[in-house]
Amino acid sequence: MRRALPMPDAINAMREAFRQLTNGHVQLPTRQHIDVDSESGCALVMACHSEKQKLLSLKFITLFGNNRERDLPMIQALIILADGVTGEHVAILDGSSVTALRTGAVSGLATDLLARPDASVATIFGAGVQARTQLSAVCCVRPITRAVVFDPFPGMAESFALEMSEKLGIPVEVAASVEAALKDADVICTVTTSTTPIFEDSWLKDGAHINAVGIYKPDIAEIPAATVCRARVVIDQMESALEEAGDLLCPMRAGLIDQSHFETEIGNVMLGLSEGRRNAKEITLFKSVGVAIQDLCAASSALENAKKLGLGSLIES
Repeated sequence: MRRALPMPDAINAMREAFRQLTNGHVQLPTRQHIDVDSESGCALVMACHSEKQKLLSLKFITLFGNNRERDLPMIQALIILADGVTGEHVAILDGSSVTALRTGAVSGLATDLLARPDASVATIFGAGVQARTQLSAVCCVRPITRAVVFDPFPGMAESFALEMSEKLGIPVEVAASVEAALKDADVICTVTTSTTPIFEDSWLKDGAHINAVGIYKPDIAEIPAATVCRARVVIDQMESALEEAGDLLCPMRAGLIDQSHFETEIGNVMLGLSEGRRNAKEITLFKSVGVAIQDLCAASSALENAKKLGLGSLIES
């Protein structure tokens, strides 16, 4: 089943996901990785049980970096939903769309909680499918009047700028350089596959908010250590961050920070249990590696919308 979930609904689904996670209503096994080094790829297996929704979910997602050269999507996925009472399978969904939506939506949630209320300029690093949902989500929660995109493939950046400008009704510009992209940025989303930091800390504007969602491996980082060290850091979930958040683990292994520097989870900020932004000039950083309750809640919401709209096909058992 293809996408049946608009962005505001997806952001609300993420609020529910992190409410359940924070309140302990979720069973969330550690994500399993299968590396395919010969093809610059990997497969991830993500499972979840929601006690509150009485649902089980399973996502199988593949990420193959060489697919751009093959004219294939880098990210491909399927999600299965099952009844948490009977075990019956209730839906199979296109996991690529759900992944892009829920990843964008959680950045929208983080932006709503952490960015300055007057944030008006958004910068996106990366110009793929997930970059599109990042910008859409940020525009849902802040009065964005201008956006900037940078991608090492100029053609992709130009296509992104044209498409998103028309879709969102705001000017979207292609930056000539990384530094130029950051000049006026209030909200920054990094959606890259870079194995090294993509910008210099000194290029950031005071009070900027960063959504870092590109890196999910423990030994690489797209955010500079200096930024991590001085930022107010909020994460999606501690267990996942300690396994996969290279943006945080690299400076921690170097002795620049300790675990207490990133102990604040977004669910706690959302529920008022932890502090978010502390002043207008502070750099805030939301580091997300993604957790399976996001997939379950987004897929469940998409299924309900699809039923209302008459979308999808019934598979006879």
